[in-house]
Amino acid sequence: MQIAASILSADFMDLKHSLAQVAGVDFLHIDVMDGHFVPNLTFGPCVLQNLSQHTNTPLDIHFMADNPFFAIELFKDLNPAYMTIHLESTPHLHKLVHHIKNLGFKAGVSLNPATPLSGLEYIIADVDLVLFMSVNPGFGGQKFLPLVLDKIAHFKQKFPTYSGKIEVDGGINADNAPLLASVGANLLVVGSFLFGHKNPILALQELKKV
Repeated sequence: MQIAASILSADFMDLKHSLAQVAGVDFLHIDVMDGHFVPNLTFGPCVLQNLSQHTNTPLDIHFMADNPFFAIELFKDLNPAYMTIHLESTPHLHKLVHHIKNLGFKAGVSLNPATPLSGLEYIIADVDLVLFMSVNPGFGGQKFLPLVLDKIAHFKQKFPTYSGKIEVDGGINADNAPLLASVGANLLVVGSFLFGHKNPILALQELKKV
């Protein structure tokens, strides 16, 4: 299992120390929220532009924005491994997925908990990652929604040839991580459980072994 640490749960006043606490993660997950698509504002590029001075961990940027094209342009200089946009955020999903890929990044598509899988049907062959939200996005620390387990199982049945990442974000901990692994998830976004743990290294080891 791969783990992406959500810096939404990090200590913003001591981000360098927070990053050091989770140095063994596979990705740093960056939630970019615009205050419109979700009722919260998070990071601008000026906050994140110096990350490369303190970590070599690849970035996994998740855009929760009404104007994902604008957000992509703002953050492309961070050279992330993945850029993920929400299915619900644009009528031009194919265009934006290929814009991300043409910039040289892997492209992901995210779905809110109640969003059906049907919107992926004509784009699934082009995406490198599908992100299943297991909370309603906007704030960290929410409770995991078990409905995502059936949703991922249905996804695996509907798209049996898909070989990209199956990522899950929201309320993930040592109790539900094995359940997610059992239905096919292979990348978990973890925030509060990691950064709030008295020993983040042990917490990370516990998650990675599922």
